[in-house]
Amino acid sequence: MIPHHLAPPYRFIAFDVETANRNAHSICQVGLACVDDWGQIDTFSLLVDPGEPFSHFNTQLHGIDARKVRGAARFPEIIAAIAPLMLHQPIVQHSCFDQRAVAAACDWHGLETPSLHWVNSVTIARRAWPEFRGNGGHGLGHLKKVLSLQFQHHDAGEDARAAAQVVLHAEQKTQRGFVEIMAKRSAPIVILKPLVVEA
Repeated sequence: MIPHHLAPPYRFIAFDVETANRNAHSICQVGLACVDDWGQIDTFSLLVDPGEPFSHFNTQLHGIDARKVRGAARFPEIIAAIAPLMLHQPIVQHSCFDQRAVAAACDWHGLETPSLHWVNSVTIARRAWPEFRGNGGHGLGHLKKVLSLQFQHHDAGEDARAAAQVVLHAEQKTQRGFVEIMAKRSAPIVILKPLVVEA
């Protein structure tokens, strides 16, 4: 299920899911983009049988339907296979939906949610390109255009790779590692009260 050539630990792993319907727990595909210390990205994806119906809207987005997941593993088997790989480095997601989906699927199946160190690449993008706020935004669709990213939107593996590329581009632009980008905040504004000197 997991490619044999992977060589963890990685510097970070970008992660994405697609769902069968509006329920966050209805994961039908997971994608992982494993980034090593030299910026090389190794991507793979796995289909998941969500065990519930596909909505027409979701299938139109990602092209996955009940026929495509027939014979695929269910979520408990998938998370058992990928969690050991994901536990030892930061997990990058573009927005917080992927984290919510994993937690919802674990809860739905009565599993303990893995203790993963989640990092939001939207936050990283906002700090690297503040000029995009109100000017196209920091979604993958706009970043694909302005950063010349090559990927097929709404495929879990492709979206995971795109999130990884966003982080690498942000590091290159800021000349800082993503951990430093996440930690860097503007200095707080301190309002000093006037000094009152008693006579």
